[in-house]
Amino acid sequence: MSPASPAGPDGRPPPAGRPGTESGVAAVLLAVLLLTGGGTGLVNLALDDVVRDGPGRPVYAATMAALVLMAVPLLVRRRIGRWQTFALVLLGDLVYVVVALCIDDPVRYATPLMLLFPALVAAWFLRPWMLAVNMVATPLAVLVAMWSSYPDPVALAVQVGVSAGMLDLVSFAVSVLRRRERRLLAAAEALVLRDPLTGLSNRRHLVEQAPRTWRQARRGGLRVAAMVIDLDHFKQVNDVHGHAVGDAVLQSVARALADTVRPSDVLARLGGEELVVLGIVGDPGEAGRLAERLRLAVAGARTEDGPAVTASIGIALTRPVDGEDAAAALWWLVDRADAAMYTAEQGGRDRVAGFSPPRPRPTPDGERLGPPTVPGPALPGHAPSDAG
Repeated sequence: MSPASPAGPDGRPPPAGRPGTESGVAAVLLAVLLLTGGGTGLVNLALDDVVRDGPGRPVYAATMAALVLMAVPLLVRRRIGRWQTFALVLLGDLVYVVVALCIDDPVRYATPLMLLFPALVAAWFLRPWMLAVNMVATPLAVLVAMWSSYPDPVALAVQVGVSAGMLDLVSFAVSVLRRRERRLLAAAEALVLRDPLTGLSNRRHLVEQAPRTWRQARRGGLRVAAMVIDLDHFKQVNDVHGHAVGDAVLQSVARALADTVRPSDVLARLGGEELVVLGIVGDPGEAGRLAERLRLAVAGARTEDGPAVTASIGIALTRPVDGEDAAAALWWLVDRADAAMYTAEQGGRDRVAGFSPPRPRPTPDGERLGPPTVPGPALPGHAPSDAG
C-alpha cells in the first residue's frame, strides 16, 4: 500500500468521524421525531373532524401510541444501528400512509411534507442503496395516501410527481452534501493524524493509539515493544543527491515498512529519518524477529534514482501495569528504544540492538553506603575526612 494514501500502516483507512457519536445523534433525533409525531397524532384524536370514525380510529390510535413507545428505548440506549434506522425510515413512510387513510381530509391534515422527516434521515444516516429504496418508496406512499383525494388521474399524477419529486430531490441533495462532508472530514483527519510526506502515522496518532495498545497488552498478559528505526547516514543522501531524492527514499522505506509490520502494529514517523513501530509481543524473541524483518525491509527498499539505505533499530519492551499513564509510558519506552538504537549505530549500524539498562558501579572494597550525614571510613590511601 502506498504510504502517500490516507490509509494507515495496517491497511485500514482512517475513520471518517466517530461512529459511536453519529449513532447517538441518530438515536436521539429519531426518538424526538417519533415522540413529536406520535404525540401530535394522539392530540388529533381529541379534535373533532380530524380522525375518521369507525375501524380506522383504533388503528390510528394504536399507530400513534406505538410511535411514542418506540422512542423510549432509543432515548435510554442512545444508540441505533444502520439497519434499525433503515427500518424506521420505511416505517415512517408506512405511518404516513396509515395517517392519510385514517384522516378525514388528507390534503389538509396529512400533506406529503410529513415524509420530509424520513427522507432527511435516510439522506443523512443511510447508505446510498438504502436511500435509493426510500426514494422509490416515497412516491408509492404519496400515491396510496392521495388516491382518494384526487379522483382525476391527471391531478393525482401531478400531485404525486410534484410532491414526491421535491422530496426525493431534497433527499438526494442532502445525501450528496453529506458524502462530501464525510470526504472532507476524512481528508482533515488524515492531515491531523498522518505524516504528509510518507502517509504514516504521526506523533499525535501514535499517542492516541497508546491507550489501546496498553489495554490490549494488559488484558493478554503480554508486553509492549517499541522499535526506533533510524536510517543510516541519511544526511549524506540529502547532501549528495538532494532533498527530492531523500524524500523519495523516505517514501520507499515507508512503503516497505508498512508492508512488513503486522496489522495490529502502529508505524509512525517521529520526524526526519526516524520512525517508530509500536506493537504487542509475547517475548523479546518475537520483538527481535520483527525488528530483523524491518531491518531487511529497509535494506530492500528501492527507488528509481535514489541510493539504497540501511537502518539501525533499537528495541525496548515493557509489561504494562494497571493505572499507569499510557502516553507517559509510551515516551518512556521510546526513549529506551532510542538509546538502544544509538547502541546499534555505535556497533557498526545496519543492525538491531535491545535496550540494556546500565549496570550499577561495583562497590570498592572497604566502601560503605550510608546516610549522607554519617561519614564513612576513609578509603585506603586517603586521609580521614574532617567533616562534622
